Amino acid sequence: MERYSTPLRIYRWITFLLAGGYALYYLLTGPYAGTFGGPFRHLTIWGLYLSAFSASRLVALSEGRSTRRWDVAVATTAVVNAMVVFLYWRLYFADPTSVTSDGKLGVWYREYYLHALGPALQIFDAIFLHRAFRRLRRTATALMITIAAYLSWAEIVVRPLNNEPVGTVTSGLPYPFLNNMVFGDRLFFYGANIGTAIVFLVVFALISAGAARVRGVKY
Repeated sequence: MERYSTPLRIYRWITFLLAGGYALYYLLTGPYAGTFGGPFRHLTIWGLYLSAFSASRLVALSEGRSTRRWDVAVATTAVVNAMVVFLYWRLYFADPTSVTSDGKLGVWYREYYLHALGPALQIFDAIFLHRAFRRLRRTATALMITIAAYLSWAEIVVRPLNNEPVGTVTSGLPYPFLNNMVFGDRLFFYGANIGTAIVFLVVFALISAGAARVRGVKY
């Protein structure tokens, strides 16, 4: 699809307006009284704000208002979104109370946007439209920094400053199941999911390059 084509601009505007709208919604609303960090305790919301930024840059690129490709930001956003979807649904189907306090999904259209449609829009653009996976080393570095920043935020800042959720081992970590794990087990869990993120990065890059070759497009 041509960079300045009307269908591409429409797709990216839809993606941006959805991400930006939900970003504002979660910033301005929500039952966050008594909790430090508000919505930013959750990786899902980090992914949402990355999506809003990434989508805004792709809109600017499609309209000729940016001369940068933003490959690293777009690719990093796609992988973080993939992790959000993978972790949320894997944990939810294994034990709904591991990611929600009452084991129930929230408002259906918000849940399915945050954990399905929104990430899918970002990932599809990154892989097939923008073909963002051109700088794997830089993207891997940016991805590790982003994940390390979130984990440090959750462990060093969020956990000590919140009393809930309460687990059998600790309290305050944003997802209930984490509070039932000793620190060593949490480190293992984090490490395993960092490895999964790298796998997503490589797989997305291979799919993107393969799709470009099939279409006869220079990658």
